[in-house]
Amino acid sequence: MRLSQYFLPVLKENPAEAQIVSHRLMLRAGMIKQSSAGIYSWLPLGYKVLRKVEEIVHQEQQRVGHIPMLMPTLQSADLWKESGRYDAYGPEMLRIRDRQDRDMLYGPTNEEMITDIFRSHVGSYKDLPLTLYHIQWKFRDEIRPRFGVMRGREFLMKDGYNFDLTKEDALHAYNRHLVSYLRTYERMGLQAIPMRADSGPIGGDDTHEFLVLAETGESEVFYDSEITDLTFGDREIDPSDHDACRAVLDEFTSRYARTDETHDPELFAKVPEERQRTARGIEVGQIFYFGTKYSEAMNAKVQGPDGKQVAVHMGSHGIGVSRLLGAIIEASHDDKGIIWPEGVTPFHAGIVNLKQGDAEADAACDALYNSLKALGLDPLYDDRKGGAGMKFATMDLIGLPWRITVGPRGLKNGVVELTSRRTGESEELPPEQAVEKLATIYAGIA
Repeated sequence: MRLSQYFLPVLKENPAEAQIVSHRLMLRAGMIKQSSAGIYSWLPLGYKVLRKVEEIVHQEQQRVGHIPMLMPTLQSADLWKESGRYDAYGPEMLRIRDRQDRDMLYGPTNEEMITDIFRSHVGSYKDLPLTLYHIQWKFRDEIRPRFGVMRGREFLMKDGYNFDLTKEDALHAYNRHLVSYLRTYERMGLQAIPMRADSGPIGGDDTHEFLVLAETGESEVFYDSEITDLTFGDREIDPSDHDACRAVLDEFTSRYARTDETHDPELFAKVPEERQRTARGIEVGQIFYFGTKYSEAMNAKVQGPDGKQVAVHMGSHGIGVSRLLGAIIEASHDDKGIIWPEGVTPFHAGIVNLKQGDAEADAACDALYNSLKALGLDPLYDDRKGGAGMKFATMDLIGLPWRITVGPRGLKNGVVELTSRRTGESEELPPEQAVEKLATIYAGIA
């Protein structure tokens, strides 16, 4: 994309309403614009990153055999009354009536709807196990929306639901989700720590939430520092291997890590003092096992091997897709702007022409641009008239991982400058070598 043809309404000044880094930088980088309290329009740059994050979530869900679908945002209140949650959920649920005076709601989650779909079409244990998921816009009427996409009222969320014959099978689905989520976050350049959590209005006895450590996190976190040394890395875990999935869960959850809601001072005191840590954390996902809570209430049963009807065991698993953008920025920025990890960057590299209008510089930039695109990469070419300071400031603000700087002086020596946004280190390379290096870097990104 040529910047002269793109819509990128960057701001020079910090917006007064932005209290945290991610909100401030998303507004300044032209990623979002507030429509009303807690509701945002996603402008081209923000939408581009949002879709990359969403695609990683899709890939990792399908990698472990989960099946994508899409449910409506508006739901009949009858299903929620059947499960007993309609009155219990609270004022965060937006309740409305249609022209036929039927009670409806804007879905904050989908346990009831997916259970209704399941009971309508699945009647035998032979159709299990089954995990369905979707990525959908949701609405929760937060009493005090703040922090941009971190605590908005409308948000994009992946929620998945597993249906299993036994508790053992359902707990394997739980472990499989934990493994899938660890890989998902690592591909986004995040280290998300799984922590024992409170189930809240979802219900159930087993639940872990995933938190990214950041100074502006809403939760206080108490943890054993050993847990931050663990990485999922390139491990290839067969999702059907119960023992392997359980081993990963045990590895990541055997070390103490709790939020302030579930913190146990006595257990924490057993962690060696030199490894005891406190920090702030941002929740980016949660997994639940809630047994037969919904299947019993809504008569979601199948015929078991003995011919008798049995309520299925269920779990739900959520990732805040739009919220992840804020978490990534909170975890990866400096005083100049965003620093996108390569896995989610909106453009793979920026090209800065230091002398727009100079025939040689223009030709070199065009050649770089076309070479990168021919390799399947997506560059952003700043072909605007203007000084180098303005162009560098824009590139630093929007946070592309790599920048190629092209100017007459370097071209006389047959080189361009390749700069890492994260480290600030630069090297001079012939243009074709700069392209080859970027191709190699991105070939290694899952």
